[in-house]
Amino acid sequence: MSTPSPSVPGSPTAAAAAPAAPAPTGALDPRGLAAGVGAYLLWGVLPLYFELLKPSGAVEVVAHRVLWSLIFCAVVLSATRTWRALGVVLRSRRTMALIAAAAVLLAVNWLTFVFAALGGHVVDAALGYFINPLVTVLLAVVVLRERLRRTQWVALGFGVTAVVVITVGLGRLPWVALTLAGSFGVYGLLKNRVGRSVAAAPGLAAETLVLAPLSAGYLVWLGASGGSTFAATGIWHALALAGTGIATALPLLLFGESARRLPLSVVGSLQYLAPVLQLVIGVLVLHETMPPARWWGFGLVWVALVLLTVDGVRTQRAQRLRAAAAATAPAVTG
Repeated sequence: MSTPSPSVPGSPTAAAAAPAAPAPTGALDPRGLAAGVGAYLLWGVLPLYFELLKPSGAVEVVAHRVLWSLIFCAVVLSATRTWRALGVVLRSRRTMALIAAAAVLLAVNWLTFVFAALGGHVVDAALGYFINPLVTVLLAVVVLRERLRRTQWVALGFGVTAVVVITVGLGRLPWVALTLAGSFGVYGLLKNRVGRSVAAAPGLAAETLVLAPLSAGYLVWLGASGGSTFAATGIWHALALAGTGIATALPLLLFGESARRLPLSVVGSLQYLAPVLQLVIGVLVLHETMPPARWWGFGLVWVALVLLTVDGVRTQRAQRLRAAAAATAPAVTG
């Protein structure tokens, strides 16, 4: 999955995937809300889609996902006549250097998520996307040298405690969750550096273009060695593998639409739909185990997210009040 993180433009992430446009501050745009809910619902049920792709392995699925996403983006660029936007991205060395690095992290994220979906670790994947906002805050300190407020530090403390509780309780590090959260967080940071001028379709097209040669080479080798499932498991399986392009790009484009039409706070609230759905699917549909350590870990993470949300709302409200006071203050003349 490459679910965008509203807190970091462009993420997986991909608030930066949408062209810069001021978000409305009045009544909620119903089209924007529908697009946002649709995007996160699609990301939430993605593990069920990958279940359909068995017996394909995770690497084969990701290789197909890269190539079919590139083809789908080409169709979108042709339909919207925006090939020029991709050309602008490809001609910028700085932008392409950042996109190439982001593409590597995207591949790691996709590979880990598909492995989780095919290997019975959907609950761990959900935990990873719940942890992601905490990773974003941590990156702000380590990389951007930002100063955190006390509540943010407390939230980080709860997040670290959650990882410790799960590790001790299960006897192993939740590496799927940490890899997803870490790759997703750094991916968002890199997309933030790209800027919001790179729209969703050109951005994803550039990223998949970077990954396409290796993906195509792997699929050729897999076919030559007799390990490919694309043509050996029936027409419906082949169509399902080809459908990974739509399953990847469609929610991203919906998210881009919602990011243009909704306030960032609303988009940030919607992002939890996906991991909630993944948790429900993992426990109730795929029957993954939930020992007490996992429940305690999830509970601690949810406390951390509540703290971050409350702190963010209070900070935004204080900023609006200060801005309103400054706007209405009488001018001081000499």
